[in-house]
Amino acid sequence: MPNTLADGAEVAVKGSTSTYTLSHHGDIYMCTCPAWRNQGAVISRRSCKHLRAYLGDAAEEQRVGAQAKAPAKASGRAQAVKKDSAPPVLLAHKWETDHDPTGWWMSEKLDGIRAYWDGTTFISRLGNPFSAPAWFTAALPADILDGELWVGRKLFGKTTSIVRSGAASAAWNTVTYVVFDAPNAPGAFEQRIAHARQLFERAQAPHARVLDHVACTGVAHLREELARVEQLGGEGLMLRRPGSPYEVGRSSSLLKVKTFHDAEARVIGHAPGAGKHKGRLGALICELPAGAKFNVGTGFSDAEREAPPAIGSVVTVRYQELSDDGVPRFPSYVGERVDVELPAAKPAKSAKSAKRVKDP
Repeated sequence: MPNTLADGAEVAVKGSTSTYTLSHHGDIYMCTCPAWRNQGAVISRRSCKHLRAYLGDAAEEQRVGAQAKAPAKASGRAQAVKKDSAPPVLLAHKWETDHDPTGWWMSEKLDGIRAYWDGTTFISRLGNPFSAPAWFTAALPADILDGELWVGRKLFGKTTSIVRSGAASAAWNTVTYVVFDAPNAPGAFEQRIAHARQLFERAQAPHARVLDHVACTGVAHLREELARVEQLGGEGLMLRRPGSPYEVGRSSSLLKVKTFHDAEARVIGHAPGAGKHKGRLGALICELPAGAKFNVGTGFSDAEREAPPAIGSVVTVRYQELSDDGVPRFPSYVGERVDVELPAAKPAKSAKSAKRVKDP
Protein backbone atom coordinates (compact mmCIF):
# COMPACT_ATOMS: atom_id res chain seq x y z
CA MET A 1 0.00 0.00 0.00
CA PRO A 2 1.61 3.31 -1.09
CA ASN A 3 2.40 5.84 1.62
CA THR A 4 2.65 9.63 1.62
CA LEU A 5 5.46 11.76 3.02
CA ALA A 6 4.53 15.27 4.16
CA ASP A 7 6.75 18.24 3.33
CA GLY A 8 9.45 18.46 5.99
CA ALA A 9 8.87 14.90 7.21
CA GLU A 10 11.26 11.96 7.18
CA VAL A 11 10.99 8.24 7.77
CA ALA A 12 13.45 5.37 8.25
CA VAL A 13 13.18 2.39 5.88
CA LYS A 14 15.06 -0.90 5.87
CA GLY A 15 17.22 -1.76 2.89
CA SER A 16 18.85 -5.07 2.09
CA THR A 17 21.89 -4.34 4.28
CA SER A 18 21.25 -0.97 5.98
CA THR A 19 18.55 1.36 7.21
CA TYR A 20 18.05 4.52 5.14
CA THR A 21 16.21 7.79 5.72
CA LEU A 22 13.61 9.11 3.28
CA SER A 23 12.77 12.82 3.50
CA HIS A 24 10.66 15.41 1.67
CA HIS A 25 11.72 19.06 1.22
CA GLY A 26 9.65 21.13 -1.21
CA ASP A 27 9.88 19.44 -4.61
CA ILE A 28 12.75 17.21 -3.49
CA TYR A 29 12.33 13.66 -2.21
CA MET A 30 15.60 12.33 -0.81
CA CYS A 31 17.04 9.02 0.30
CA THR A 32 20.35 8.46 2.08
CA CYS A 33 21.14 5.35 0.04
CA PRO A 34 24.15 5.36 -2.35
CA ALA A 35 21.95 4.79 -5.41
CA TRP A 36 20.06 8.04 -4.79
CA ARG A 37 23.20 10.02 -3.90
CA ASN A 38 25.20 8.97 -6.95
CA GLN A 39 22.60 9.61 -9.64
CA GLY A 40 23.38 12.09 -12.39
CA ALA A 41 19.88 13.56 -12.50
CA VAL A 42 19.18 16.96 -10.97
CA ILE A 43 18.29 16.58 -7.33
CA SER A 44 14.54 17.21 -7.74
CA ARG A 45 14.30 14.43 -10.38
CA ARG A 46 15.99 11.61 -8.48
CA SER A 47 14.37 8.44 -7.22
CA CYS A 48 15.44 5.02 -5.94
CA LYS A 49 13.95 1.65 -5.08
CA HIS A 50 13.33 2.72 -1.48
CA LEU A 51 11.31 5.79 -2.52
CA ARG A 52 9.40 3.70 -5.06
CA ALA A 53 8.66 1.02 -2.48
CA TYR A 54 7.43 3.57 0.05
CA LEU A 55 5.56 6.03 -2.20
CA GLY A 56 4.54 3.60 -4.93
CA ASP A 57 5.70 3.19 -8.53
CA ALA A 58 2.76 5.18 -9.93
CA ALA A 59 3.43 8.20 -7.70
CA GLU A 60 7.15 8.19 -8.50
CA GLU A 61 6.60 7.78 -12.24
CA GLN A 62 4.21 10.73 -12.16
CA ARG A 63 6.71 12.79 -10.16
CA VAL A 64 9.93 12.12 -12.07
CA GLY A 65 8.89 10.30 -15.24
CA ALA A 66 9.96 6.95 -16.63
CA GLN A 67 13.39 7.15 -14.96
CA ALA A 68 11.66 6.34 -11.65
CA LYS A 69 11.37 2.70 -12.77
CA ALA A 70 15.05 2.33 -13.55
CA PRO A 71 17.37 5.09 -12.45
CA ALA A 72 20.60 5.03 -14.42
CA LYS A 73 23.61 3.55 -12.66
CA ALA A 74 26.20 6.21 -12.00
CA SER A 75 29.74 5.73 -13.28
CA GLY A 76 32.11 7.33 -10.76
CA ARG A 77 31.12 10.72 -9.40
CA ALA A 78 27.86 11.89 -10.92
CA GLN A 79 27.71 15.32 -12.53
CA ALA A 80 24.38 16.92 -11.76
CA VAL A 81 25.58 20.34 -12.87
CA LYS A 82 26.89 20.80 -16.36
CA LYS A 83 30.57 21.47 -15.83
CA ASP A 84 31.12 23.81 -18.78
CA SER A 85 28.77 26.43 -17.34
CA ALA A 86 28.98 28.45 -14.16
CA PRO A 87 26.62 27.49 -11.32
CA PRO A 88 23.82 29.96 -10.46
CA VAL A 89 25.39 31.63 -7.42
CA LEU A 90 24.51 34.76 -5.44
CA LEU A 91 27.17 37.51 -5.43
CA ALA A 92 27.60 40.46 -3.09
CA HIS A 93 27.74 44.22 -3.40
CA LYS A 94 29.89 46.42 -1.16
CA TRP A 95 28.32 47.84 2.02
CA GLU A 96 28.06 51.62 2.01
CA THR A 97 28.27 53.50 5.29
CA ASP A 98 24.91 55.22 4.77
CA HIS A 99 23.14 51.84 4.76
CA ASP A 100 21.54 50.89 8.09
CA PRO A 101 22.41 47.22 8.84
CA THR A 102 19.98 46.88 11.75
CA GLY A 103 18.17 43.55 11.59
CA TRP A 104 20.42 42.13 8.85
CA TRP A 105 22.14 38.77 9.37
CA MET A 106 25.87 39.17 10.00
CA SER A 107 28.60 36.56 9.49
CA GLU A 108 32.35 36.41 8.99
CA LYS A 109 33.60 36.83 5.43
CA LEU A 110 35.81 33.82 4.81
CA ASP A 111 38.97 34.00 2.72
CA GLY A 112 38.43 30.59 1.16
CA ILE A 113 37.42 29.29 -2.27
CA ARG A 114 33.76 29.51 -3.28
CA ALA A 115 32.40 26.02 -3.86
CA TYR A 116 28.89 25.08 -5.04
CA TRP A 117 27.99 21.54 -3.93
CA ASP A 118 25.56 20.04 -6.45
CA GLY A 119 24.83 16.96 -4.33
CA THR A 120 27.79 14.97 -5.64
CA THR A 121 30.56 17.36 -6.71
CA PHE A 122 32.12 20.70 -5.76
CA ILE A 123 31.83 23.24 -8.60
CA SER A 124 33.78 26.50 -8.89
CA ARG A 125 32.20 29.85 -9.76
CA LEU A 126 33.47 29.27 -13.32
CA GLY A 127 31.80 25.87 -13.59
CA ASN A 128 34.94 23.76 -13.10
CA PRO A 129 34.78 20.71 -10.81
CA PHE A 130 37.03 20.52 -7.73
CA SER A 131 38.33 16.98 -7.15
CA ALA A 132 38.00 16.34 -3.43
CA PRO A 133 38.84 12.97 -1.82
CA ALA A 134 35.96 10.53 -1.48
CA TRP A 135 36.43 10.44 2.30
CA PHE A 136 35.99 14.23 2.40
CA THR A 137 32.65 14.22 0.56
CA ALA A 138 31.27 10.85 1.73
CA ALA A 139 29.09 12.29 4.52
CA LEU A 140 27.96 15.45 2.72
CA PRO A 141 24.20 15.57 2.15
CA ALA A 142 22.84 14.94 -1.33
CA ASP A 143 21.46 18.45 -1.54
CA ILE A 144 22.50 21.64 -3.33
CA LEU A 145 24.62 23.86 -1.08
CA ASP A 146 26.58 27.09 -1.40
CA GLY A 147 29.71 27.67 0.66
CA GLU A 148 33.48 27.91 0.73
CA LEU A 149 36.35 25.48 1.06
CA TRP A 150 38.34 27.05 3.89
CA VAL A 151 41.51 26.22 5.82
CA GLY A 152 41.69 29.22 8.13
CA ARG A 153 42.22 32.95 8.40
CA LYS A 154 45.12 34.33 6.32
CA LEU A 155 45.55 30.92 4.68
CA PHE A 156 43.97 31.59 1.29
CA GLY A 157 47.16 30.58 -0.52
CA LYS A 158 47.29 27.26 1.33
CA THR A 159 43.63 26.61 0.54
CA THR A 160 44.24 27.27 -3.15
CA SER A 161 47.25 24.94 -3.19
CA ILE A 162 45.30 22.10 -1.57
CA VAL A 163 42.25 22.46 -3.81
CA ARG A 164 44.46 22.56 -6.92
CA SER A 165 46.37 19.48 -5.77
CA GLY A 166 43.39 17.19 -6.46
CA ALA A 167 41.81 14.34 -4.56
CA ALA A 168 45.06 12.54 -3.73
CA SER A 169 46.31 15.18 -1.28
CA ALA A 170 46.17 14.21 2.39
CA ALA A 171 46.19 17.95 3.19
CA TRP A 172 42.44 17.97 2.53
CA ASN A 173 42.09 16.96 6.19
CA THR A 174 42.87 20.61 7.05
CA VAL A 175 40.01 21.89 4.84
CA THR A 176 36.46 22.57 6.04
CA TYR A 177 33.47 23.07 3.76
CA VAL A 178 31.66 26.01 5.38
CA VAL A 179 28.05 26.27 4.16
CA PHE A 180 26.22 29.61 4.11
CA ASP A 181 23.12 28.82 2.01
CA ALA A 182 20.99 26.05 0.52
CA PRO A 183 19.89 27.54 -2.84
CA ASN A 184 17.22 24.98 -3.72
CA ALA A 185 15.57 24.83 -0.32
CA PRO A 186 12.16 26.57 -0.19
CA GLY A 187 11.61 29.83 1.64
CA ALA A 188 13.58 32.90 2.62
CA PHE A 189 17.13 32.93 3.94
CA GLU A 190 16.07 32.01 7.47
CA GLN A 191 14.27 28.88 6.25
CA ARG A 192 17.11 27.90 3.92
CA ILE A 193 19.83 28.18 6.55
CA ALA A 194 17.63 26.24 9.02
CA HIS A 195 17.26 23.56 6.35
CA ALA A 196 21.05 23.41 5.99
CA ARG A 197 21.49 23.00 9.75
CA GLN A 198 18.97 20.15 9.77
CA LEU A 199 20.84 18.44 6.95
CA PHE A 200 24.12 18.53 8.87
CA GLU A 201 22.54 17.45 12.13
CA ARG A 202 21.55 14.27 10.31
CA ALA A 203 24.66 13.91 8.15
CA GLN A 204 27.27 14.41 10.92
CA ALA A 205 29.81 15.37 8.25
CA PRO A 206 33.21 15.73 9.99
CA HIS A 207 34.68 18.05 7.36
CA ALA A 208 31.78 20.49 6.99
CA ARG A 209 29.74 22.91 9.06
CA VAL A 210 27.14 25.65 8.65
CA LEU A 211 28.37 29.22 9.07
CA ASP A 212 27.13 31.09 12.14
CA HIS A 213 24.95 34.18 11.60
CA VAL A 214 23.89 36.77 14.18
CA ALA A 215 21.36 39.58 13.89
CA CYS A 216 23.05 42.98 13.62
CA THR A 217 21.75 45.58 16.08
CA GLY A 218 23.16 48.61 14.26
CA VAL A 219 26.27 50.32 12.89
CA ALA A 220 28.06 50.25 16.25
CA HIS A 221 27.52 46.47 16.49
CA LEU A 222 28.73 46.04 12.90
CA ARG A 223 31.94 48.01 13.49
CA GLU A 224 32.60 46.21 16.78
CA GLU A 225 32.24 42.79 15.13
CA LEU A 226 34.34 43.90 12.14
CA ALA A 227 37.14 45.01 14.46
CA ARG A 228 36.96 41.70 16.37
CA VAL A 229 37.14 39.59 13.21
CA GLU A 230 39.97 41.65 11.71
CA GLN A 231 41.95 41.42 14.96
CA LEU A 232 41.70 37.63 14.65
CA GLY A 233 43.07 37.84 11.11
CA GLY A 234 39.72 37.59 9.35
CA GLU A 235 38.90 39.29 6.07
CA GLY A 236 35.70 41.10 7.03
CA LEU A 237 31.97 40.55 7.35
CA MET A 238 28.97 39.67 5.21
CA LEU A 239 25.47 41.09 5.64
CA ARG A 240 22.37 39.21 4.50
CA ARG A 241 19.01 40.95 4.21
CA PRO A 242 16.38 39.23 6.39
CA GLY A 243 13.69 37.40 4.46
CA SER A 244 15.70 37.49 1.23
CA PRO A 245 15.39 34.89 -1.55
CA TYR A 246 18.39 33.20 -3.15
CA GLU A 247 19.03 35.36 -6.21
CA VAL A 248 21.37 34.54 -9.06
CA GLY A 249 24.02 37.15 -9.78
CA ARG A 250 25.05 40.26 -7.88
CA SER A 251 22.36 41.41 -5.46
CA SER A 252 21.86 44.15 -2.89
CA SER A 253 20.49 41.48 -0.53
CA LEU A 254 24.09 40.40 0.16
CA LEU A 255 26.72 42.97 1.20
CA LYS A 256 30.42 42.63 2.03
CA VAL A 257 32.01 44.78 4.74
CA LYS A 258 35.79 45.27 4.87
CA THR A 259 38.27 47.88 6.08
CA PHE A 260 40.59 47.25 3.16
CA HIS A 261 39.71 46.79 -0.50
CA ASP A 262 40.42 43.76 -2.65
CA ALA A 263 40.82 43.52 -6.40
CA GLU A 264 41.68 40.86 -8.95
CA ALA A 265 44.57 41.59 -11.29
CA ARG A 266 46.45 39.77 -14.04
CA VAL A 267 50.16 39.02 -13.61
CA ILE A 268 52.05 40.50 -16.57
CA GLY A 269 55.62 40.22 -15.29
CA HIS A 270 58.05 39.35 -12.50
CA ALA A 271 60.39 41.97 -11.03
CA PRO A 272 63.61 40.41 -9.68
CA GLY A 273 64.38 40.70 -6.00
CA ALA A 274 67.31 42.48 -4.36
CA GLY A 275 69.06 42.10 -1.01
CA LYS A 276 67.62 39.14 0.92
CA HIS A 277 65.33 38.40 -2.03
CA LYS A 278 68.12 38.36 -4.63
CA GLY A 279 67.67 35.43 -7.01
CA ARG A 280 63.95 35.15 -6.48
CA LEU A 281 60.80 37.24 -6.86
CA GLY A 282 60.95 40.86 -5.77
CA ALA A 283 57.48 41.92 -6.95
CA LEU A 284 54.68 40.90 -9.25
CA ILE A 285 53.94 43.31 -12.08
CA CYS A 286 50.15 43.37 -12.30
CA GLU A 287 47.43 44.90 -14.44
CA LEU A 288 43.84 45.69 -13.53
CA PRO A 289 41.02 45.19 -16.06
CA ALA A 290 40.79 48.99 -16.32
CA GLY A 291 44.40 49.04 -17.59
CA ALA A 292 46.26 50.36 -14.54
CA LYS A 293 49.66 48.69 -14.00
CA PHE A 294 51.39 48.41 -10.63
CA ASN A 295 53.86 46.34 -8.63
CA VAL A 296 53.01 44.14 -5.65
CA GLY A 297 56.04 43.49 -3.46
CA THR A 298 54.63 42.41 -0.09
CA GLY A 299 52.48 39.61 1.27
CA PHE A 300 54.51 36.70 -0.18
CA SER A 301 55.83 33.69 1.69
CA ASP A 302 59.33 32.46 0.95
CA ALA A 303 57.85 29.56 -1.05
CA GLU A 304 55.76 31.98 -3.14
CA ARG A 305 58.83 34.10 -3.89
CA GLU A 306 60.65 30.97 -5.04
CA ALA A 307 57.74 29.85 -7.25
CA PRO A 308 55.54 32.90 -7.94
CA PRO A 309 52.24 32.87 -9.88
CA ALA A 310 52.85 32.46 -13.59
CA ILE A 311 52.52 35.31 -16.04
CA GLY A 312 48.90 35.39 -17.19
CA SER A 313 47.49 34.08 -13.92
CA VAL A 314 44.91 35.99 -11.87
CA VAL A 315 45.74 37.07 -8.32
CA THR A 316 43.95 38.91 -5.54
CA VAL A 317 45.62 42.00 -4.06
CA ARG A 318 44.57 43.98 -0.98
CA TYR A 319 45.03 47.75 -0.83
CA GLN A 320 43.98 50.86 1.12
CA GLU A 321 42.59 53.02 -1.68
CA LEU A 322 42.96 53.87 -5.37
CA SER A 323 45.04 56.80 -6.54
CA ASP A 324 43.60 59.41 -8.92
CA ASP A 325 45.03 57.29 -11.75
CA GLY A 326 43.21 54.16 -10.53
CA VAL A 327 46.35 52.50 -9.11
CA PRO A 328 46.04 50.61 -5.79
CA ARG A 329 47.92 52.27 -2.92
CA PHE A 330 50.03 49.99 -0.68
CA PRO A 331 49.01 46.77 -2.43
CA SER A 332 49.71 43.43 -0.76
CA TYR A 333 49.50 39.95 -2.26
CA VAL A 334 46.65 37.75 -1.01
CA GLY A 335 46.80 34.72 -3.30
CA GLU A 336 46.32 33.22 -6.73
CA ARG A 337 42.74 32.69 -7.90
CA VAL A 338 41.51 29.48 -9.50
CA ASP A 339 37.85 30.52 -9.63
CA VAL A 340 37.98 33.92 -11.38
CA GLU A 341 38.53 35.02 -14.97
CA LEU A 342 39.32 38.60 -15.98
CA PRO A 343 38.35 40.39 -19.20
CA ALA A 344 41.12 41.77 -21.38
CA ALA A 345 42.56 44.98 -19.96
CA LYS A 346 41.45 48.25 -21.50
CA PRO A 347 44.19 50.27 -23.26
CA ALA A 348 45.71 52.74 -20.83
CA LYS A 349 45.26 56.41 -21.66
CA SER A 350 48.34 58.27 -22.83
CA ALA A 351 49.63 61.26 -20.90
CA LYS A 352 48.54 63.57 -23.73
CA SER A 353 44.96 62.27 -23.87
CA ALA A 354 44.40 61.96 -20.14
CA LYS A 355 42.48 64.92 -18.75
CA ARG A 356 42.96 66.20 -15.24
CA VAL A 357 40.81 68.51 -13.20
CA LYS A 358 42.85 71.20 -11.49
CA ASP A 359 42.31 71.82 -7.82
CA PRO A 360 40.57 75.15 -7.19
